[in-house]
Amino acid sequence: MFYFQTSFLAPLGLAPLWSFRMVSPLVTVACLFLPLLLLIFFQNRKGKNSKFPPGPRGLPIVGNLLSVDSTTLHLQLWELSKKYGPIVSLRFGSRKAIAVCTSELAREVLKDRDLECCGRPKLLGQQTLFFKGYDVIFSPYGEFWREIRKICVLNVLSQKQVSTFSPIRHSELKDMMKRISRNASSGKLYNFTEATISLTSTIICRILFGRSYEDNEADGSRFYSLLKGCQEMMVAFFFSDFIPSLGWIDTVTGKKARLRAIFQEVDSFFQDAIDEHLDPKRVVSPENQDITDIILQLQKQRTSSIELTDDVVKAILMVCFLCLLLIYYFPNNIQHGCMRTISVTHQI
Repeated sequence: MFYFQTSFLAPLGLAPLWSFRMVSPLVTVACLFLPLLLLIFFQNRKGKNSKFPPGPRGLPIVGNLLSVDSTTLHLQLWELSKKYGPIVSLRFGSRKAIAVCTSELAREVLKDRDLECCGRPKLLGQQTLFFKGYDVIFSPYGEFWREIRKICVLNVLSQKQVSTFSPIRHSELKDMMKRISRNASSGKLYNFTEATISLTSTIICRILFGRSYEDNEADGSRFYSLLKGCQEMMVAFFFSDFIPSLGWIDTVTGKKARLRAIFQEVDSFFQDAIDEHLDPKRVVSPENQDITDIILQLQKQRTSSIELTDDVVKAILMVCFLCLLLIYYFPNNIQHGCMRTISVTHQI
């Protein structure tokens, strides 16, 4: 039973336009669900007039979100292509997606029409962790992206620059082989997966920051906690990305607060690294320069056509940090690569 009082209008001299004391629960439920029904109606009407390629119909509001399994996505797209053709249209909430399922179409999209298809969707987790997309991966195509790519290709990842880091790789690999030899001599078990993850993360950290976080327990704990937090947020599902009208769920469940907390940790971590490199007492030579030194030097020289703010510097460093996340996702591939490297090194 719901009662609506209209007597408060009497002192104002306003007579109510209606006079009722009770509203049926059925009418109340209808009023609550009317916006949802209208949303479904206009969504279906829009879908009928859409010029998108054919594809599975999907459910109201959520679309194909519940029917897609990321672990077998390639197999699902193959099955859909047999039914709907080589170009399949999907809907993830309010976002439309088109999948091409032949090598010829993939070549056309990625090579012939790369400028029309090079954009990426702005997802909450990625945009937040990568400093609003000030990087070479998630920034939109344009003058800014071209300049950031130029910096990465010519100054950070050039063949000449990468070759200067080879002593670090050889040193860390040699230390790892010594540890394997000691464990083999004493008959102890050796976890090769953990060792390869530690090896690659140490190499990347020394190349990126000029130091390893394996030596200090507190720094190591902070570093790996940060890695796990970033991994969690990079793959987390946010309703704001796909169903904006339900974005309040992210706030209620605490996901947005968790994302902000991890971003503050990331920002603090990179700021500490930058402050260490800007310390006047720090001695830097061309032989022991790391990537942070190179980027900060470019920031100081102001030779770029874009302004290299601290957020841009952190975003570039975050791309390198992403390499460590990939190590956690694909440890078996890293282990296979290390085995090949050890084999080649042994032959040499």
